[in-house]
Amino acid sequence: MKYLALVYYDENIIKQMTGDEWTSLNRECLACVDGLQQQGHYLDGSALQPVDTATTVRVRDGRATTTDGPFAETKEQLAGFYMLEARDLNDAIRLAEKIPPARLGSIEIRPLRDITPFGDDAPQDDRPWADRNR
Repeated sequence: MKYLALVYYDENIIKQMTGDEWTSLNRECLACVDGLQQQGHYLDGSALQPVDTATTVRVRDGRATTTDGPFAETKEQLAGFYMLEARDLNDAIRLAEKIPPARLGSIEIRPLRDITPFGDDAPQDDRPWADRNR
């Protein structure tokens, strides 16, 4: 099963790191990716630029608006992601524990769901939270 591991941390902690500390953290992340790849768990991933480079897009009543920055103010900012292949949630948690920025913030693990094509034989409502008894 595929899981998305979202990496969050307080960017102020990163800003206070020395160049050597930042380089060391990045080397740990690359080693983590190498290990996950060798074990067949790493599917994709990327680091994100800081939140001050973000733009949020909303469409309401057919009109698009943009706002500088992320949608919500939080203590921790989304810093990147790892796309993982794991047997189950417990396996995904075990893998996420190895992601170095977990020491600085948190890793949110979300299972992916397939989006099924709509057609005559497809379910009309495939939302995971939909009431199937209606």
